[in-house]
Amino acid sequence: MVEVRPRRVFSNGHTYHVNSISVNSDGETYLSADDLRINMWNLGITDRSFNIVDIKPANMEELTEVITAAEFHPHHCHLFVYSSSKGSLRLCDMRASALCDRHTKLFEEPEDPGSRSFFSEIVSSVSDVKFSHNGRYLLTRDYLTAKVWDLHMEKGPVETYQVHDYLRTKLCSLYENDCIFDKFECVWNSSDSVIMTGAYNSFFRMFDRETGRGVTLEAWRETSKPRAVLRTRRIYTGGKRRRGDVGVDSLDFTKKILHMAWHPEENIIAIASTNNLYIFQDRVGPDTQGPDLGSNTI
Repeated sequence: MVEVRPRRVFSNGHTYHVNSISVNSDGETYLSADDLRINMWNLGITDRSFNIVDIKPANMEELTEVITAAEFHPHHCHLFVYSSSKGSLRLCDMRASALCDRHTKLFEEPEDPGSRSFFSEIVSSVSDVKFSHNGRYLLTRDYLTAKVWDLHMEKGPVETYQVHDYLRTKLCSLYENDCIFDKFECVWNSSDSVIMTGAYNSFFRMFDRETGRGVTLEAWRETSKPRAVLRTRRIYTGGKRRRGDVGVDSLDFTKKILHMAWHPEENIIAIASTNNLYIFQDRVGPDTQGPDLGSNTI
């Protein structure tokens, strides 16, 4: 049994739901973000924080976007980034001013007017943002895609990966059952060469940045026995159907993988699926030509 006891409680910092916490590289401070504000805390002071971003308008009826995620740079303690519900990323430098109401860089992708629809703004909302371990890139996740941004290029992402593009024709029903508002996380591996994010039907996706190829894997108790090797899954969207393919209409949207983590040094990942926590480890077996993902379930 594992018992968790709070060592410190940091209070009086937020009015709204906290969506992000990020520890600074200086080891002394961390930031916490809600829909409208980002605060910086000292790890030794629990009853007060310093507000570094405030986007709350004087009249709440004029509110057009909210903060969705925030993170400190892994090496430079004065830099942090936060994302918004409008799909933009703002890089802020605390050396410029105490209140970072003006960003240093703005990253956003121009919208194609021809593809605009009722759901465009909803699906473009960034649900998560992560710095790469080397600090050069940003990884973001919106509803349909995962994107990699270069800190030196603000005009658009340098890589875009389709996570579940087959849902594009089902946005109306996903809106009606509120799934379109699900917030998926994304993570880097230790070498920044592979990215990972979640999907529905207990599936999660991995993308190799060098080849651009993606693979779909499943985290589900009935198919993931301890020490078993995970097999790739395929979504059937047309053409010749292969054995084991899963049709789009048979996807279970209640089985969603929103939260995950990748070990900072080794190829070990943690996947939260419904009420299960899966630990998968990369291993090379005697009959395999390359690494496979073996599993343990908690």
